[in-house]
Amino acid sequence: MDSILLEVNHHIATVTINRPEALNAFNYETLLQLEKIVEQIRVNETIRVIVFIGAENKAFSVGADLKERKQLTAAEVKRNLFKINDVFNAIDGLPQPTIAAINGFAFGGGMELALACDFRIAIKEAVMGLTETSLAIIPGAGGTQRLPRLIGQAKALELILTARRMQADEAFSYGLLTKVVERSKLIQEVFGFCQQLLANGPIALVQAKFAIKNGMNTDLSTGLQIERKAYEMTLPTEDRVEALKAFAEKRKPIFKGK
Repeated sequence: MDSILLEVNHHIATVTINRPEALNAFNYETLLQLEKIVEQIRVNETIRVIVFIGAENKAFSVGADLKERKQLTAAEVKRNLFKINDVFNAIDGLPQPTIAAINGFAFGGGMELALACDFRIAIKEAVMGLTETSLAIIPGAGGTQRLPRLIGQAKALELILTARRMQADEAFSYGLLTKVVERSKLIQEVFGFCQQLLANGPIALVQAKFAIKNGMNTDLSTGLQIERKAYEMTLPTEDRVEALKAFAEKRKPIFKGK
């Protein structure tokens, strides 16, 4: 059975972590499969939005597979650590917008996967946190870096050093989540959000994401130069011409990603 599933429909890729018997925890084989899927998505120009979700209804992902870890050598633990870093960095670096549909528990590496996404939509019953310090380790797949950039240093220190588990409403109040929804409406809300993104120029989405994410890591002057270069990438596109034509004709544009 594949531990990562990929479905592509109407420009939306849905990536499912498919280990419900292990609360969708990441073992090494799962990371290898996820790495391969992410690379397929990166180069597929028909995919404009990506959704990550956990199989079934109990967990998004509880992070590293601790049953596997107990059997690993020190070298294999490092191997897994390097691989999960590589894979989540690849997800963070995807050109398309990404959404974590948090449909249950999201702890440790599962929370770090969500942090590597651009948006996080969670059900009200979801419980989440970077709980590694309770296991005498620290977040090792980007959590100590992405969380403070998202919600600020003081709040990130509080959550990581206390290994705090939060309900979705509290996580939303911290600025960690984009939206909290009823379980029965999660898929509807996530794909409704996808449609909002898909209504816009796909090249513009990629370039806007590029400008924001790369500009945040520089000073303002450099960031403005990045923005200008990204803007220039949209000027020769057919979609830009189509948008102007549609505006003049008072109709919705039909974007082709060209």
